[in-house]
Amino acid sequence: MRFTILTPDAQYPDDAVVERQVAGPDVKFLLHRTRDPAAIPADHLAECDAFLVWHEMKIGRPLIAQAKKCRIIVRAGVGFNHIDLAEAAAAGIPVCNTPDYGTSEVADHTIGFLLSLARGIPEFQDKMRHDIQAPWQYPETTCMRRIRGTTIGLVGLGRIGTATALRAKAFGLNVVAYDPYVSRGTEIAVGVQRVESLDALLKVSDIVSLHCPLTPETEGLMNAAAFAAMKPGALFLNTARGPIVVLDALYRALQTGKIAGAALDVLPAEPPSTDEPLIRDYMAGAAWIKGRLLLTPHGAWNSPESRHDARRLSIETVMGYLTEGKLRNLVNGDLLDRSRMRA
Repeated sequence: MRFTILTPDAQYPDDAVVERQVAGPDVKFLLHRTRDPAAIPADHLAECDAFLVWHEMKIGRPLIAQAKKCRIIVRAGVGFNHIDLAEAAAAGIPVCNTPDYGTSEVADHTIGFLLSLARGIPEFQDKMRHDIQAPWQYPETTCMRRIRGTTIGLVGLGRIGTATALRAKAFGLNVVAYDPYVSRGTEIAVGVQRVESLDALLKVSDIVSLHCPLTPETEGLMNAAAFAAMKPGALFLNTARGPIVVLDALYRALQTGKIAGAALDVLPAEPPSTDEPLIRDYMAGAAWIKGRLLLTPHGAWNSPESRHDARRLSIETVMGYLTEGKLRNLVNGDLLDRSRMRA
């Protein structure tokens, strides 16, 4: 075999069918489906030329130190906070992600969240399921409202934030965005209003939606002070990363009525502890939270097409580097001394 690729936490049920089709017959795949780095055999780590990882396992010193031949780490997905970029760079290993899949799906999921809350769809469904022949009633939760003419604030105006903005505009919403890292004029091209601070966005938005990456700067960004700054009765959506939100602060903002409703595809811990007050009340069907909280299991990105794209694009990134030295979507370039990269 010309190359050996190790996947420690494969998120597909087959024997790397897509990956083998792209890589060709001269590539050996070592597949595991575990969250425990200690479960990966030492000989597999010593043999691999590349890591192709998903999101279930921390890729840090214990694995990197044993992978003496590894030349590249590719994340089959967008977020890479579970990969120790500095440790990889110190070993001369570039780390790349796969940002060009699932963009439409996550933006669609965000709008689906918004419509479900604003139209009371989950509560309607629950009542119909409970007794479909009872006289039909039309409950109004604090979330129900006409969204045309309201303002949605997007925290992040990258690929998914932009796709969400375009969809929101089609529904007649006013769109404001906060993103200190996108170039000036991006907001003009997309046709949205730019604000210069998170606080400014929170104060004018009837709906707040997160589309920023998880970084040391954004971890805990939506804390008690941030929720306090939101407009009374606003809606809150998160299809980005769970640790951006302080869950206890969200719980208090919902319970006090400061915000009307929330929809989360991601949580700080996945799966979450049932001891978390918000999760506890959600699981118990507490009356105060009915129709006001939607949860989905980190599945906003998911579709048959998106799953295929994540697999195809990530293995293309691996093979492009191993065979031609091409790097795309490099995420630890600022830490990497290219003269020390492994040949």
